Amino acid sequence: MAKSKTLFICSECGGSCPKWEGKCPHCNAWNTLQESRDPGVATHRYAPLAGASPIRSLAEIEARELPRQPTGIAEFDRVLGGGLVTGAVVLIGGDPGIGKSTLLLQALVSLSHAVKVLYVTGEESAEQVALRARRLELASGDVDLLAEIRLEAIMDALVQQRPSVAVIDSIQTLYSSELSAAPGSVSQVRECAAQLTRMAKQTGITIVLIGHVTKDGSLAGPRVLEHIVDTVLYFEGDTHSSFRLVRAFKNRFGAVNELGVFAMTDRGLRGVANPSALFLSQHAQDVAGSCVMATQEGTRPLLVEIQALVDCAHVPNPRRLSVGLEGTRLAMLLAVLHRHAGVVTFDQDVFVNAVGGVKITEPAADLAVLLAIMSSLRDKPLPKGLVVFGEVGLAGEIRPAPRGQERLKEAAKLGFSVALIPKANAPRQAIEGLEIWAVDRVEAAIERLR
Repeated sequence: MAKSKTLFICSECGGSCPKWEGKCPHCNAWNTLQESRDPGVATHRYAPLAGASPIRSLAEIEARELPRQPTGIAEFDRVLGGGLVTGAVVLIGGDPGIGKSTLLLQALVSLSHAVKVLYVTGEESAEQVALRARRLELASGDVDLLAEIRLEAIMDALVQQRPSVAVIDSIQTLYSSELSAAPGSVSQVRECAAQLTRMAKQTGITIVLIGHVTKDGSLAGPRVLEHIVDTVLYFEGDTHSSFRLVRAFKNRFGAVNELGVFAMTDRGLRGVANPSALFLSQHAQDVAGSCVMATQEGTRPLLVEIQALVDCAHVPNPRRLSVGLEGTRLAMLLAVLHRHAGVVTFDQDVFVNAVGGVKITEPAADLAVLLAIMSSLRDKPLPKGLVVFGEVGLAGEIRPAPRGQERLKEAAKLGFSVALIPKANAPRQAIEGLEIWAVDRVEAAIERLR
């Protein structure tokens, strides 16, 4: 083994430098270089991966669908794209106490009835995991448990036990004896993730890694960690609320931006079959400033209530605040409203909120935001049973949204009777119980609701 030396590893891109610098020369990020020890064994550590592969024509390669193993939790399977894939590596992150370990323990117990599973805990003792299983009333007799943080011991256990699915809780607690750095350091996280990924690909074991997050909500450790794995999932939700969202940000075996909705109960996480009901407020009577929009999260249509409050500004610079929606678009939409509809808001404070804590990033929310603002400004509720979607352009045109037919069907299923949509999204065949108002300009949409 070569003599170890000191290296400085970038926590953003994973690049290395022989000395400390204020700015990483690889990604130009400031103050991201951290001291680490390089044992100098990289020349042979990945030797099993060095096998030569012949050049083949893409046309002669037989493509086949990868088999999936359902976890028994429908919302979790939806986010994964239908279930776990053999040999895949899944990384799931989220705030402390949000339910990552609970969800994966429930999934392993369900999977243990069909395949062999292993739960590796590095943060809790075996007794603590057993207490959680008992509290959740899980019949966990078929789940093998290993309390270990040394990478080499974990890999030996994976070789001997050969489980179909293994959960590592968490990747930041593991360390390799090949490196002298502390667990959780950039070099240790990168090395442990790379070795576990190599084993998953060679043996066909599906490995699920739990990752810590930083104070700004991103996954802790080197950015390369997200590139190594096949799927990246994030747990979202307010700790003061009982609802949790699991969102896919990367998935080599399924759609990205899929959303799974769970409710935290005293018996663990339970999937929510109709998540649209979570994001719709139940008003006793019609209120001004409220508009229901049909959004799309991955392949799932969702109905979300958009609320707006317009009030007289008492300061020279009126406030523009957007919660759960893209804040930079609010000022643009107000300018479009003024230029093309003649509605003045330069002396008004404007606040916009997406109910239920959901985050909407698609531009199809533009029309709903404008109509909610108009409703609050006029202090006049929108028609009962109205659902809206559509992107608004700077020229005042209303652009179509993708998957419009699915949005309309979801609205009709939940009892909405009128849909104000872009003209390009007008369905060719009538949808039972749903009246379609198709418009192509902002002023036409506002005029339709006078």
